[in-house]
Amino acid sequence: MDGHFLTEIEISQFKCFNGFKASGFKRVNLIGGKNNIGKTAFMEACFINVRSVNVNTMITAIANTKGFRESSNLLGKKINIPELLDTTRSHISHSNLSSKVFTILEKDGIKEYQFNFNGESKAINAKELTITYERVANVSFINNSGWADYSLIKAFQAIQKQDKESELNSYVRQFDDGIESFKVIGDKPQCKTQGEYRDITEFGDGLKHYISIICALYQCTDGYLFIDEIDNGIHYSQLNRLWELILTLSKKNNCQVFATTHSKEMLEAFARVAKKLDEQEISYTIFVKNKRQEIKTISLDYEMLLESMAQGHEVR
Repeated sequence: MDGHFLTEIEISQFKCFNGFKASGFKRVNLIGGKNNIGKTAFMEACFINVRSVNVNTMITAIANTKGFRESSNLLGKKINIPELLDTTRSHISHSNLSSKVFTILEKDGIKEYQFNFNGESKAINAKELTITYERVANVSFINNSGWADYSLIKAFQAIQKQDKESELNSYVRQFDDGIESFKVIGDKPQCKTQGEYRDITEFGDGLKHYISIICALYQCTDGYLFIDEIDNGIHYSQLNRLWELILTLSKKNNCQVFATTHSKEMLEAFARVAKKLDEQEISYTIFVKNKRQEIKTISLDYEMLLESMAQGHEVR
């Protein structure tokens, strides 16, 4: 497995996590568990850990995680990043790749934002904080409501730069043979059907989500892709095809994938396609709570997952 992949992480402080540890991650990782148990927060913590290389990228990553959840509430509003930082309060994580710390210290009427990157600390007075939005091109997060047009357009540029439009269109036709091609015209993602281009929103959420994942897998070459509620809008008959695409393109583009699901069908398709492709760089992690209401994980690798499925065990 590639050395840049995240294989283990300790989340000391972040949202619902306090002293939480998880390990056993591979190239493609599916996260399961009941509602409100922390699956999305876990992916957000991993996203911040791998995306934060300096103050600007960490501030951007933290603001992004808030924006993922509040996208509908923030629509049309001017985003106040210090406000978003204040609601997060702290992020402390240590992975096999890096240690990242963000905390807010308020003492004697002075408020400081404190950052630490692999042992190197920096403190900034709140009144002196300047915001420079800085993204990391090959680290992306698709939230549970799907990408907005501008995110899809940005990812599609990676397809164009690699001259992979024909490959993308081939994947799209496999999803829906009535779609001739995908293109961005002006500032609108559009699909061609019966010789006419129409706005992608006319085709339902599933197609846009499918195309977003394909574009993101190219955009995140040598990087990381996080997909919250991966089965969003995808019909069960397309699940095998989706996993074949993810397992194949993630390997081709050296991209580590983390995805959450509530769907038994999605899990079954994950195991089924991994077996068909003999793709062993996968893991399935189940989030559970013990009697003390502490969040714990059960991690299954390729062999353990296939054995559990074969024996008919409930692994969700």
